[in-house]
Amino acid sequence: MSDFNSRLKLYQQRIDEALDACLPNGQAQKNKLTEAMRYSVIGGGGKRIRPAMVYAAGEAMDVDQNILDTPACAVEIIHTYSLIHDDLPAMDDDNLRRGQPTCHKAFDEATAILAGDALQAHAFEILAASNLHVNDRRRLEMITLLATASGSDGMAGGQAIDLAAVGNRLTLEQLEAMHRLKTGALIQASILLGAMCSPTVTEDELAMLGRYADCIGLSFQIQDDILDVIGDTETLGKPKGSDEKMQKPTYPSILGLDASRKLALDQHQQALSHLETLGQRADTLRQLSAYIVEREF
Repeated sequence: MSDFNSRLKLYQQRIDEALDACLPNGQAQKNKLTEAMRYSVIGGGGKRIRPAMVYAAGEAMDVDQNILDTPACAVEIIHTYSLIHDDLPAMDDDNLRRGQPTCHKAFDEATAILAGDALQAHAFEILAASNLHVNDRRRLEMITLLATASGSDGMAGGQAIDLAAVGNRLTLEQLEAMHRLKTGALIQASILLGAMCSPTVTEDELAMLGRYADCIGLSFQIQDDILDVIGDTETLGKPKGSDEKMQKPTYPSILGLDASRKLALDQHQQALSHLETLGQRADTLRQLSAYIVEREF
């Protein structure tokens, strides 16, 4: 794990620099909207796990990091837009995110909504305009993939199910289906976008990486649910116990903590099994999967 922690720090430094360069310049434009965008993306930092997935998958396919910066920025910007909107009073009504006041608390609700809207559009702008060194067909596939992962068949659809599930009891199958959309879709897109930057990646390899990503998407959400129970607000950077407070269905509420931990580890082992044919090229992806189920924030 120490090797991956060191690599993750390098990924975090790289993506922070890339995000700073690709976002609208708040100092130059000096308006509340661009300030809110930069505040939400850069201000609190964040774990940057999804960009790390882009880098790790791309490197497994021998893609240069300079090419991977663009999709890495795109997925982190999409992720941040979703957090801004999820935190709004009409949704989760959270006051703390990434260790700082949420966007609507630091600014106001209208600015937070617009910042989320602008960030979503900006993610597709940079993916469409940047030099990815891929052909037009592949670029269109990448844009379509990220759009699907963000919309009604991805994050937005999963969030709608999540909101409707508040106060209700879901089956394990229903909970899994919800999180494959809400959390898993963007995680899968992050892995695939990195690999798709390779001109030599095969459809079989993409399918295999998609299965790997499906597993780590579930293990990521299970661990998130566990940490909401056993973590603390300072470490998590967001309020502890918010899921229970809002009566949201979670893996621990359905299975209990021990069974949830076992399920996360089972998904980790399944993820590893999908990487066997890649050999040593996939070592960072293996370490990433282990990190997801062992992390404490």
